[in-house]
Amino acid sequence: MDVFILLKLFCCIILLKTTASAATNSCTSAKCSLFSPDIRFPFRIPGLQPQQCGVPDFNLFCKQNSTMIHIPTYGDLVVKSISYDARRLSLLDPKNCVYEVFLNLNLSLTPFSYYYAVKQYKYINCSAELVDSSQQVPCLSGSDHHVYIVESSFPVPISCSFVRTVAVPFSYSPYLSADSSFGLGFTWNLVEEEATSSGCMLGILCEARRLDKYFGAIYAVSGIIAFVLMVVVLFYATLSKYDEELNEEKGKGNVW
Repeated sequence: MDVFILLKLFCCIILLKTTASAATNSCTSAKCSLFSPDIRFPFRIPGLQPQQCGVPDFNLFCKQNSTMIHIPTYGDLVVKSISYDARRLSLLDPKNCVYEVFLNLNLSLTPFSYYYAVKQYKYINCSAELVDSSQQVPCLSGSDHHVYIVESSFPVPISCSFVRTVAVPFSYSPYLSADSSFGLGFTWNLVEEEATSSGCMLGILCEARRLDKYFGAIYAVSGIIAFVLMVVVLFYATLSKYDEELNEEKGKGNVW
């Protein structure tokens, strides 16, 4: 075997190991702007981060330097902050009507749940203002209709129609009705043990782990092969040098 062939094989092994290492370490955080939250696993921004860097249904996107998330049954919400340790996703409603979000959200279609404790409330739509208007939702009301959020046990007045009973974080306060972030926090329950015990229901997460194991095996095998090749190359080079010296000695002996 030619020593140069062995060297080429050795270089190929090193290149394969480097490529595999790059493939498993290509996930870096991303931002939509300087002051936007860091986006990393399980979240990702398609187009900026590879598919293996996030989990399905955790996709975010950038819009006018803001970080956004699309929620089925409602639409787009602004991501105010992400606490990965607390698993808290703090959101803002771009329409500035958080109680419209509560009314229309169906979190069962998402991997999220409310971060804060919730309580069941009724939404009612009234043709006339109620005597106690402190529970009125201004952003859902108009000149000819008045929307209220009341306790689930509250009897619906004759002038009102029942809209829906929904889970609302905290208690409603008229002083907070204009705050588009009031109570709008999600959490997620995504851990590796759950993905493993569920038979890899989170396909991309399990695929990432399979890739890690695959490349780990490549590292081990390539390291062994590289070491063996180095020993063979050194042995072959030493043997070739010894043969050359032996031939030179024989050549000198033939002169006499």
